This record gives sequence, C-alpha cells and structure tokens, in this order.
Amino acid sequence: GGGHYNHAFFWDEMAPPDVAAKTKPSAELEGLIKNSFGSMDKMKAEFEAASAPGAVFGSGWVWVVVNQAGDKLSVVGTPNQDNPLMKGVLAEGVAFPILGIDVWEHAYYLKYQN
Repeated sequence: GGGHYNHAFFWDEMAPPDVAAKTKPSAELEGLIKNSFGSMDKMKAEFEAASAPGAVFGSGWVWVVVNQAGDKLSVVGTPNQDNPLMKGVLAEGVAFPILGIDVWEHAYYLKYQN
C-alpha cells in the first residue's frame, strides 16, 4: 500500500504558516493552475470540496495531481492508502501528486465526531 509514502509526502509538503503565506507558485505551476482550473481560488475550492467530510466514501486521500504529459492539473481522490502513482488506481492512468490531504476518519474525527 501507499500509507508510508502518502504520510511522508503529506508531512513533507507542510510549512509553518508564516512561510506558507509568503510562498508563491513558480511561473510554470501558476500557468498550469490557471489553464486547469481558471485561478488559484477555483483550484482551492475544488480541492476543499473534494476533501470535505463526507465527500469521500470511507477512507482515503484527495490529491492535486499533474498528468503524465505535465500539461494539466486535476483534483482526484484515492481510496484507502492508494495514491496516484500506483498503476490502476486512477482511470486516466498514473499521475504525479503535488498536494495531498489525508481524509481518513482519524484526520477529522475529534472535530466532527463522525
């Protein structure tokens, strides 16, 4: 399974709030975001909707991924500890994660109690 990879990736992408607030996407990433979603705000909204409690049936992860051609971003969900790098997980084939969030119940249970 991808449990170790998913969590290692998740913790590696984190930054303190003051650092994260100053971080800007590269020109290439900014272009992909604009071409794929229309704007950073629209990408955030799609990611937040896909990772909201109840949006994923059971347990899993939500990712922003880039396709194999490197020319399109999308928001995808994977079940359990699967991730977009695993063959056969996504209908569109292997994709490369650039952002991921754990939506297993342990990630939100204490806040939402369900």
